Amino acid sequence: MKAIQYTAFGGSEVLQLNQIEKPEINDDEVLIKIKATTVNPMDMKFRSGLLQKGMPIELPYTPGLDVSGVVEKTGKNVKRIKKGDNFFGTTFGGTYAEYINLNENQITINPKNTPNEDSAALAIPLTTAYSILVENGQLSSGQKVLIHGAGGGVGTIALQMAKAIGAYVIGTASGKGLDLIKKLGADELIDYKSQDFSTLVSDVDVVVDLVGGETQAKSFEILKKGGKLLSTVQPPSEELAKKFDIEARFVFSKPSFQKLDFGEKKWLRKEK
Repeated sequence: MKAIQYTAFGGSEVLQLNQIEKPEINDDEVLIKIKATTVNPMDMKFRSGLLQKGMPIELPYTPGLDVSGVVEKTGKNVKRIKKGDNFFGTTFGGTYAEYINLNENQITINPKNTPNEDSAALAIPLTTAYSILVENGQLSSGQKVLIHGAGGGVGTIALQMAKAIGAYVIGTASGKGLDLIKKLGADELIDYKSQDFSTLVSDVDVVVDLVGGETQAKSFEILKKGGKLLSTVQPPSEELAKKFDIEARFVFSKPSFQKLDFGEKKWLRKEK
């Protein structure tokens, strides 16, 4: 089969189209004919070599994290997925290819009337938003959440997920992003280019940090005592967390079909 790979770290020039063996599956896996994948910022970080200390990869490497396609074959222990199912999911590498083998727990059935290109684009944002809000944030109805970068891929999903849970959502964005998050149901909008959120917001239960840097540093002071600052960008300061008496974590999202199903059942399906 054909696959895009690289044998050295660098820019896009290191990518090569190679012919490799079609993968085999074990008893808990499915073989997938890939219909769509994405170009994710993490793919570029892996390719540059920046993550080799914390998340090393072996060369040659086939990149790709999001995937959508059709199940061609199933292992004998697979019960939830069957041959011919249209699905989407996430993994760590391997989707820049014609086929991939995945554990059935990493994928779920494609939402009805959703093209493969759209569901592939939903996979990482859904799993990340769930990991932040539900798994780590334990967000509940009536709580107040501030989402930095609410107009982006993960931000728009996190906003809708938080609203589905019943939270009060404040989102930062700019330009057309402000119109988008208003349409998606944000209760308060902050233009980060012209407004300072730290003077406008207080007593927040959860901060979703998709920006980092100064934005993250200023977020500690607007949280309630015992609140949570959850970042996917950089590890938050332990010193500031102690000073303001809050929980602060760097969130790394592990793939699972339960995270994908939460979004599909809570709001994607309802809108179809």
